[in-house]
Amino acid sequence: MTGMNRRSVLKVALGGAGLAAFPAAMGASPAAAAPNSGPDLVGVGDTSITLEFDDRLRSRVALKGVDLTRFDAGEALLVGGKAIEAFAHRGHRTRPTWHPRHGAGVQVTIEGMSEEGVQKTVELTSFKRLTGMIVMKVTYTNRSSTTLNVTGWRNGAHELLEAPGGFYTFSGTTYTDRRDWVMPVKDGYVQENSLGMDSSDYGGGTPLATVWRRGAGLSVGHVEPVATILRMPVRKTAAGASIAIQDDTARTLKPGRRLSTDTTFLTALPGDHFVPLLRYRDYMSDIGQRAPKVPASAFEPIWCAWGYERDFATEQVIGALPKAHEVGLRWAALDDGWQNNVGDWDIDRKKFPRGEADMRAFNKKVRAAGLRPRLWWAPLAAHPDSNLFRDRSDMLLLDRDGKKQYVTWWDSYTLCPAYQPTVDYFVEQAKRFIGEWGYEGLKIDGQHLNGVAPCYNPKHRHARPEESTEAVATFWKAIHEAAHKANRDALVELCPCGTAFAFHNLPYVDQYPSSDPESSYQVRSKGKTMKALMGAGSSYAGDHVELSDGGNDFASSYGIGAVLSTKFTIPGTGAPDKATDLTPEKEVLWRKWVALYEKNMLATGEYRGELYDIGFDKPETHVVAKKRTLHYAFYADHWDGKVELRGLGRTRYRLTDPFTGKSLGTATARHNTVKLTFDRFQLIVAEPIG
Repeated sequence: MTGMNRRSVLKVALGGAGLAAFPAAMGASPAAAAPNSGPDLVGVGDTSITLEFDDRLRSRVALKGVDLTRFDAGEALLVGGKAIEAFAHRGHRTRPTWHPRHGAGVQVTIEGMSEEGVQKTVELTSFKRLTGMIVMKVTYTNRSSTTLNVTGWRNGAHELLEAPGGFYTFSGTTYTDRRDWVMPVKDGYVQENSLGMDSSDYGGGTPLATVWRRGAGLSVGHVEPVATILRMPVRKTAAGASIAIQDDTARTLKPGRRLSTDTTFLTALPGDHFVPLLRYRDYMSDIGQRAPKVPASAFEPIWCAWGYERDFATEQVIGALPKAHEVGLRWAALDDGWQNNVGDWDIDRKKFPRGEADMRAFNKKVRAAGLRPRLWWAPLAAHPDSNLFRDRSDMLLLDRDGKKQYVTWWDSYTLCPAYQPTVDYFVEQAKRFIGEWGYEGLKIDGQHLNGVAPCYNPKHRHARPEESTEAVATFWKAIHEAAHKANRDALVELCPCGTAFAFHNLPYVDQYPSSDPESSYQVRSKGKTMKALMGAGSSYAGDHVELSDGGNDFASSYGIGAVLSTKFTIPGTGAPDKATDLTPEKEVLWRKWVALYEKNMLATGEYRGELYDIGFDKPETHVVAKKRTLHYAFYADHWDGKVELRGLGRTRYRLTDPFTGKSLGTATARHNTVKLTFDRFQLIVAEPIG
């Protein structure tokens, strides 16, 4: 279809089932384009989202027929300090489409021309199985006679209009201050959400940002198959909260030449960031980027020797193994300090005098205690005192000024993951740890492992500096394959030290910890995020419980279906911080939580993150389904009032507090409220009767 009917609105609808389409694959049959009242509009969407364009190619977003935005300049070409954002409509065409992986959809192509002589072509695709999501690619063609000095482009730029209660936002990007991934949007709020480096060793992330009000939200991101350096700014505005996805790459656009944006997306969905992340995950899964099938050991609770820190003595670690097993833990992780330096990864002979022979003997003792051995490791870095740094400086990642990239904490420097000798070096180490020393898992740790800057090292002969950024994921693929080749049941854990996990790395990781959380809220909000990104069957660990509120909040890990973890130490054995000592009182509590975890194994259940909004629903609520039984977890400093049990089926349920064993009555889908009074947390098991 071309041209424009000046007295009609064209809405291309896929059908879909809106909110009922959870988790994504459901929907009604496609519907034909239908006119509606309104001047000069053309659009695309489904029964959840509609994106309409006017005759200047400004766009408006609606959710289930309710406008969320005004007409905004959603896409713009940035030239110097100016945004070219007004384009006179020149025509559009609509066609059904079929993608071999995404399935049936509708594609609308819209064209316009700016006063500056720039032709804009917007290609919008809405897939039946991806309800609420519109995939977008924009091409700008310079039809003028003047070369344009382009400074970037912007897609999905919209202002979600104000509503009572304010806004919340999610960002999948990394900040050195390790801020919350989910937070309220208050007056003056500005967050740039760059997928690049926030410092020399902090960067990368998941390419999605969300801003939402009660009942409705907008998300933007990209669906490129490799890590791409864009940003997704969120700002509080006078009329609401704005969001966009933006590229800041400078380039020249000569007359007759084209510039195409990365493939980006826009979603409009009710609720928080959980379902938008599901849509993103489904799209990426279609193109082969999905969570691996993990070994059963990925769900076993963990003891880590980090309570004894770097200066541990092997006797301290070995002495704690029987107690770890008695408490119910099944992994024992040897942490930082076993090595002589970061880079060479040779064994510290002060702790293991016979080197590899002592390391193998150590692992035999771990197994004899009924535990699985896991080894801490921080690859992709070299300390200046290492032989690697001295002899193989060609591996270093260098910026455009030829400077090395400093890795804090380990006082080391980043190596380039796109340089094959770097990959080969660390692949051989992984094989040695698993295949020769006998470790069954790797705890891979370090903020520099999430993302790296573009590399300009001339010795690497990169076709583009960004190859290093894109190659972080393929580096992890090589490590994952090497570990599993050495032991098919090996477990690869990646802990990028407080960063927001880079999605493109995650298909090559077996376990995702909450990565040095600074609060119990971070344990839970990160958990909700990772459950959306990686889905059922993936393993999210709550990290050491000693990092939670009060150092004992197993409830936060348990309630969201995270694997339990602790770094407790044995009293009187010289731990650096006595707060980690497993006192008799704490041991009773630790045993109780581990036993409850083992009984219900919520980590292997289906996390139902669509049922509650982590920003607006109070108390904060999480639900895990194990077959027909629903496990609810409520969190608040103090709560005295009713709570709603969402997600109940067509039966009657017996309600029990699994922590205390107390009966809480019964409930049905029609009568689903319970009066509760609690401090910190309340757990409820809803078990079908009959």
